[in-house]
This record gives sequence, C-alpha cells and structure tokens, in this order.
Amino acid sequence: MAAHRKPKQSPLGGQAGRTAATLALASAATATLFEGSGHAEPRPTTAQVKEKVDRLYEEAEVATERYNGAKEKADEARAAFERLRDEAARRTQRLNTARDGLGAMAAAQYRAGGLDPAVRLALTSNPDQYLERAALAARAGDRQAAAVSAVRRELAAIGQLRAESTKRLDALRAHESELRTQKAAVLGKLQAARTLLARLTAEERARYEAAEAGRDGSGRPAGHGTATGTNASGGSAPARADRSSGGERGPVTAPNARAAQAISFARAQLGKPYVWGATGPSAYDCSGLTQAAWRAAGVSLPRTTYTQINAGPRVSRSQLAPGDLVFFYSGISHVGLYIGGGQMIHAPRPGAPVRIAPIDEMPFAGATRVG
Repeated sequence: MAAHRKPKQSPLGGQAGRTAATLALASAATATLFEGSGHAEPRPTTAQVKEKVDRLYEEAEVATERYNGAKEKADEARAAFERLRDEAARRTQRLNTARDGLGAMAAAQYRAGGLDPAVRLALTSNPDQYLERAALAARAGDRQAAAVSAVRRELAAIGQLRAESTKRLDALRAHESELRTQKAAVLGKLQAARTLLARLTAEERARYEAAEAGRDGSGRPAGHGTATGTNASGGSAPARADRSSGGERGPVTAPNARAAQAISFARAQLGKPYVWGATGPSAYDCSGLTQAAWRAAGVSLPRTTYTQINAGPRVSRSQLAPGDLVFFYSGISHVGLYIGGGQMIHAPRPGAPVRIAPIDEMPFAGATRVG
C-alpha cells in the first residue's frame, strides 16, 4: 500500500518555488549593492590628490638626495679601487723585473761554479787577479742582496695593496647596493604620484595644472620673473624690477662677481626639466642645479642638499643675499639659489622645470653663504 501513496509536495515547489527563488536573488542583489556602496571609498578631490602627490614628490626628493649621496660615495670608492689596482699593476711589473734580475744573477753564479773562495785562491796562478775578481764578486753579491730586498719590499707592498683593494671593493659593493635601494625608493614614489594623477579627469587635471602653474604666486607660468644678472665684464649688475611674486620690487645686486655668475648660470637654465639624479647640462635635480651654478662661478660644492648646507657659514632668513643657498623641509631635502626679493631659482620636481619661485612656498629650513 505504501508504494501507491502520492509523493509529498514541497512547500516551495512549482510556481511558488520559482517566485521565492526570484525574490531571494533580488534580495541578495539588493543587499550586495547596498553593502558595496556602503564600503566604497569616496573619490578624492583635486586638492586631496594634489596634497598626496606633493607629499610623494617630497618623499621622492628625500630618496633622490640619499641616492645622490650614495652615488657620490660609490664613485669615490670606485676611483680609489681603480687607483689601487693600477698601483698594484705597476708594483707587479717592478717585482717581475727584480725577479728577472735575480734569476740572471743566480744563473751566472751557477756557471761560475761553487768552489770555496779559499780553494780558488790556493789554485790560482795569479793571486792579484783573483782578489780583483773577488772584489767584483763581493760587489755583485751586494747588488744581489739589494735586489732580494727590493723583491721583498715589492711583495709586501703588493700584499698591502691587495688587502686595501679588497676593502675598497667591499665598500664599493655596499654603496652600489645602497644605490639600488634608493633608486627603487625614488621610482616607487614617482610611480605612485603618476598613478594618482592618472585617476584625475580632464577637468580635474586642468585644475591641478593651473594650481601648479600658480605656485610661484604670480598666476602665470613659473619661470618668467627676473633676477640679478651680470654685466658685460662679468661683475654684478642690478636686476630689472622683480614682479614674479605679484608686486613691484626694487632692483637687487649680487654681493660679488661670483654670486652674479652663479645666478647668471642658473637663469640660463630656466625651463630645463627636472630629472632626479641629474647634474646638467640638459636637466637637473635641485642640488644638481645649485652645484652646477656655483661650479660655473669657480666654486666647488658637494653633491647633496645635506652636505651643501655645510658648504659655508649659515645666514638667517632676514640676512639673505643673492647667491645664497636656501634649504627647505626638516630633512634638508630641497635647495634653491636665492636671487633677491624673496625669490629663488630652483629645480622643483618631476614635471616642473627649472623656474623662479618665492622662497615661502615651502617650509624654510636654513640658508648658507658660499663663494
């Protein structure tokens, strides 16, 4: 009898089941939609993107100066290693020459025989001739002893050079490792900045670029201001009135010919691109520009911002004169060349060429007078 019973209907079978399933799917989709929208991050504003990009560029500049310092040390270590290697080669050549001389002496001694000098004196028919030859042999022995001493000295010197070369090579490898680390840091920061900028719409990008163009405070593209120049004889000359910060400024004069030459060189670089690690002539980073400007004036500056700040006596902001180096941020990660009137020439960052800007656009950290 049990086999003839009708199967029990599911409460959600048929049309009711299909309706319930449809309602469940719709409910799940609605819940997912609300959940997703509840957790979506709001789109950053142009100002927020600019703030993040500025911070990334500042961090990239810190890494760039560390890269510059590591590169300077690596270059010094490589030059020292090559000098030691060249000296070791010269010493080895002298050692080989001394060894050849010893070999010739030994061969001549072997050909002369090994008789005891007293026996040879007893057998000779001409004692005077023997004594003369003995004196020559003694002098030859002295020369041989000197040659042996020379070989020993060269061997000791070569051993010392090889030990020093090993240390220099280890230092070089350590600096090259630091170079790779800092290069990766720079490239990572720059790529993060590019990624943020790529997310801007065309309208947002236009607003961003307009804000960047107005960073010099003039509302015009940066780099069109004026600064102290040089006269035909290379001495300092008054600049034209400086309007680059939005107001009329009086003329400024470089304190000496070298400062005028440095400023003149920097002005000639206006518009050239910023490239991290670059020292010219077609592109610069911030410390590469100041180093090149003062090199043109006959003054050798170190490579990095945190060493350039110690290249001369410190001066207060109120005592700034054209030609002074002005530094920014707590980590001394940026430098510009002061040109008077509250303005500087500097290489700002990637995408912003060498230009004139006010020194108050960044946190002032100090100033140094060189020349």
